[in-house]
Amino acid sequence: MLRTGIIVIVGSALLGSGIVSAAPIVPDSFAAPASPESVSASIVGDGVRVSWNQGSTANPPVTHFVVHGGPRSCPVIVDARKSTVVVPVAADQKMFTPVVQAVNAYGFSDEAHASEKLDVRRIADPDFRGVQLLEFSDFHGAIEGSESNAGAARLATAFQRDRKAVQPTFTVSAGDNIGGAPVISTTFNEVPTIRALNLMKLDVSTLGNHEHDRPLTHLRSMLDLSTFRWVASNYDTLAPLQGKKNGVEPYVIIKRDGVSVGFVGMNTEDTLEVVRAENLAYGIQGRKSLNIETSARPVQRQIDAAKRAGADFVVALLHQGWQENKGGVAEGRLIELASALTGAAVIYGGHSHQQFASVIGGSSVVEVPNSGQVYSRTTVCVNTQTDRVWGSHPSFVTAKQLTGLTPDPRTAALVTRYRTLLGDRLDQVVGSLDKVLPRGGNPPVERSGESALGDLIAEAIRTRYQTQLAFINGGGIRDSLPAATYLPKNTSLRRPTNSNSGPFDITLGDLQSVMPFDNNVAVTEMSGEQLWAALENGVSDYPGSGRFPQISGFRFRFDPDQREGRGSLRSHSRTARRSPETAASSRSPPSITW
Repeated sequence: MLRTGIIVIVGSALLGSGIVSAAPIVPDSFAAPASPESVSASIVGDGVRVSWNQGSTANPPVTHFVVHGGPRSCPVIVDARKSTVVVPVAADQKMFTPVVQAVNAYGFSDEAHASEKLDVRRIADPDFRGVQLLEFSDFHGAIEGSESNAGAARLATAFQRDRKAVQPTFTVSAGDNIGGAPVISTTFNEVPTIRALNLMKLDVSTLGNHEHDRPLTHLRSMLDLSTFRWVASNYDTLAPLQGKKNGVEPYVIIKRDGVSVGFVGMNTEDTLEVVRAENLAYGIQGRKSLNIETSARPVQRQIDAAKRAGADFVVALLHQGWQENKGGVAEGRLIELASALTGAAVIYGGHSHQQFASVIGGSSVVEVPNSGQVYSRTTVCVNTQTDRVWGSHPSFVTAKQLTGLTPDPRTAALVTRYRTLLGDRLDQVVGSLDKVLPRGGNPPVERSGESALGDLIAEAIRTRYQTQLAFINGGGIRDSLPAATYLPKNTSLRRPTNSNSGPFDITLGDLQSVMPFDNNVAVTEMSGEQLWAALENGVSDYPGSGRFPQISGFRFRFDPDQREGRGSLRSHSRTARRSPETAASSRSPPSITW
């Protein structure tokens, strides 16, 4: 029997027990490090000597220092035992103001600047290049801008600005460009998003699980529509992922301005569980199915292959996520895989919609939030004659920082055209709410406990199909209600703003934004044992997992600190109650029929 301490109550029927009294949560003292101190610099020979003091003791301890001088510079990563380093000067660099940041498992310190501003034109070395990478992930068709999302047109302008500032620049995505998207993308089979990414001049993307939300025929049509390249290194075969014009490659090499950069990709193995089996089927009558490898080994093979094929350095695009920092340790599949891979200068993550940056094994490991809220800008220092990477430095650019930019006209026109094509049909009002029912957060409310919106959806399903119980997975809820991503054409509709408090109109567009997937409702009979097993599965990756159940017709509690009988259940720090309870209407009789 599994033992996560679940207790299920249907009416007054007790199906299980095992709740343990909860000890108080004691806050820890772990944090990203403080800034180094006393940074100084001077020109020595063909480089700049930078020195510093570590400063305050860090917990977890400092593992590295990153020394850089801005976007055009040549960043260097050094071991935490060092307090001085000679930094090479990149080609065409004119001025250098040294910056030092301490790094631990939790992230980067604030920048510590030297007072010196050095003229380095006479020692600039043409063999050293500061290569810029612009990266985003889990875009999910967020082509329209909002208060939190930059939108495709403003991102296109930002990327164009960054490319002008630094040559060469490469723009990449760590997957989930489409799927789970607002109605402006899903209504038109995700075509608007791919066309927007083309205008944003994306260079290469890996596949995420949501690229498989529809059958392979649809994915192949997206590949053919793309002017950028796709890479995936952990599929057992790429043969079914070849369109008429474009296809997915095991690795990609792009040469620009004298620098060759290799890219490898990895999709999450969760894809096999979270998408329909038929979406991975291929061959005669769909008898074969794509398999997605869990191990880092196939990705490592492609890193090595890209280097043998002439890449000056390699970037790994992993649709795998960081989850949390806990007890001095960063946790998540992204961290596990970054620790297992060697030879990638930068490793980008995705899938978990979180923000993270650290250094693992000498490589910058970076993840940004979803839907264009943030993109990362990373500079890599490489000697193009020896292919030695000296270091890298990531920074984050938020949607708020882009509010003053003029949206790219061509991309804005594309978005406007599809918004017009939606017409008035999705503005049809179907109800109203006194207040916004939220979705998201850290951890997301619908993935870590009872959610008002989850209750509403589960209750609606139970009412529609006249069942005693109902449950849905919290990860299927993709927007608040009213939807933050739905912008009605009818400006007279009552919509949430910073200054009003409701009531608000609910439209068909809102409902489609909240639940954009083409899911089916299944009606069946369940035993108490089966219900218990389903709930165990639902809470087994608490908090934050998309499988977390939102329910109607019963209530249950669980203790996430107990362990499963068939494998360990990780303990998580959290903001939810120690013994969370998910409750809904208890009108059902004790029999367990869903």
